[in-house]
Amino acid sequence: MQSLNSGVLRTVDVARRAGCSVQQVRNLERAGVLPPADRTPAGYRVHTEVHLHSALAYRALAAGAGPAEAKQIVRAFHRPPRAEALALLDAAHARLDAERARLRLAREAAGAIAGEPIGEVRASDAMGVSELAAALGVRPSALRHWDAEGLVVPDRDPVRGTRRYTPAQVRDARIVHQLRLAGHRIGPLRTLLPELRGARGPVEVTAALAARDEGLTARSLALLEGAAALGALLACARAGG
Repeated sequence: MQSLNSGVLRTVDVARRAGCSVQQVRNLERAGVLPPADRTPAGYRVHTEVHLHSALAYRALAAGAGPAEAKQIVRAFHRPPRAEALALLDAAHARLDAERARLRLAREAAGAIAGEPIGEVRASDAMGVSELAAALGVRPSALRHWDAEGLVVPDRDPVRGTRRYTPAQVRDARIVHQLRLAGHRIGPLRTLLPELRGARGPVEVTAALAARDEGLTARSLALLEGAAALGALLACARAGG
């Protein structure tokens, strides 16, 4: 077997430099993420820099976009024309950008409800539509609209069918009211409210948002590394004709 300087790599060489196992290299070749390797007369796989950069790209993209999407992107880079492959990579970046936009919205929402007792409810807070509307300073029709949109869905009186807001639902209505005053639209609130509802207080909300921010940063860096490996893969393909 030739040395690494010759441009020929063993399976174990690709595995070590890509930071994965020998079996994973074989699995990636079987899945088409790595192109088929040539074989020596003795049957050993002969890899090149193309295989290494493919494995590196997959590893990085899997961390940034998920294993299934990473496989799809790298496979697409093995076949011309590469417009489809570039579109897949652009879509991965766009989804991450959309998540960042939602995170910014969540941060703004957390600031808007900083004074609301997110994790505190009192039995005395149970109210009917008119009572809650008066307490919030909104029209009863606003509460009915939030109900229809799935934002704050109250219980129903089993006999009369009238709306009755439990203490937790009153809290949710107060949060929605604050977010609406801050300019948040109904659609984004459908995504935000379950996250805010699950938090037990402002400190927990802040911690959860900070953790998500760190996760997005790590995924962005992974996509950047994956793009660099894909660029090297294309360079190898051009050099090989």
